[in-house]
Amino acid sequence: MEKLRVRLEAWLSKWGSRWQALPVGKQQKYILLLFIFYLLLSIGVILKVWYDLLQPGQRMTIEHIENPILPKKDSGTSVQDSISKILKNKMYELK
Repeated sequence: MEKLRVRLEAWLSKWGSRWQALPVGKQQKYILLLFIFYLLLSIGVILKVWYDLLQPGQRMTIEHIENPILPKKDSGTSVQDSISKILKNKMYELK
């Protein structure tokens, strides 16, 4: 982990020195281009969601998120029944 941090710091300092070496006008142009790209991407996503919601028969549903890893409990026996069976089995084992 230490090696990764050192390599990342070296990489960031290299790019930071390259950024500082650029003229201020070029830095401003790069920042403006990145902001325009971000703005266009945001507008595109908002328009896509708006378009999808305006389609007839389309509704946005909000539901609880279910964990796909955990198995669903569809067993017919209740927890209380299984505990009472375990306790009864232990009582019979003692004899």
